[in-house]
Amino acid sequence: MLIRTVLLVLLVALSIVFIAGWKRSAASREANRAAPIKGQPSPVQLAIGFVTNFFDTLGIGSFATTTAAYKLLRLVSDERIVGTLLIGHSLPVVVQAFIFLVAVPVDPTVLVALIAVSVLGSWVGAGVATHLPRRPIQIFMGTGLLAAASFMFMSQVGVFPAGGLALTLTSWKLAFALAVNFLLGGLLTLGIGSYAPSLILFSMLGMDPRAAFPIMMSSAAMMAMVAGLRFMKAGRFDTTAALGLTLGGIPAVLLAGLLVRSLPLGVLRWVVVVVVVYAATTMLRSAFTERRAANARG
Repeated sequence: MLIRTVLLVLLVALSIVFIAGWKRSAASREANRAAPIKGQPSPVQLAIGFVTNFFDTLGIGSFATTTAAYKLLRLVSDERIVGTLLIGHSLPVVVQAFIFLVAVPVDPTVLVALIAVSVLGSWVGAGVATHLPRRPIQIFMGTGLLAAASFMFMSQVGVFPAGGLALTLTSWKLAFALAVNFLLGGLLTLGIGSYAPSLILFSMLGMDPRAAFPIMMSSAAMMAMVAGLRFMKAGRFDTTAALGLTLGGIPAVLLAGLLVRSLPLGVLRWVVVVVVVYAATTMLRSAFTERRAANARG
């Protein structure tokens, strides 16, 4: 119980630092006129935040669906999508973490260890991702989206195990999970969400899938905020779109986490697979089209 309380306090403290950093970033960008704030989020941006975070709370994930919406509607430039995802989804995922830390039991020592390596991975990854040019970001995100769609598809057709009953991990299973979580932390900073691979990982290791939720949400919240601070410093995000994700997302999380008890998600997941494949192919096509155009100009 003490460890959970410390984690909740740490989440609050990090959230305060994150909000303060976001305010400083916005003020600095306005003062320098490098990227003026466009005003309040549009209804469409708020709706994207609401829908993606609602289903994120139910375990579908938000990065792939948000990226698909941005590509379809052409709301955010490709090189700014990752930073916008990390910054905009951070606070809604903090709310998710609070809900699941309180509601779902899991070994606190394992919980802390997995969160710590995830945050370390995101910090290292953000240092690389904030300096990548547009084309590598497009390729990484397109490939990651295809991988996410593949995970969703295989989960839907029952390729992966349903999970066990364990609430903890020991010996080699814990070591393996720590290594994978570090990698997932780094991949998150390239716009590749961690929920689908995390659920598959913990199920394959024999954990109760419900126990994965406080681990996933707490890790994702801290990873996103830590990495988001580095993207703020680099200015690699769309402020208005990120604000739309946050303002639309927090009430959606509360609705899904506190009021929704059951929802038929099978058909919805098939729709998400199709949408994510569309976003992936669009992202990769953009990368190679721009490369050919650059070669032609050269």
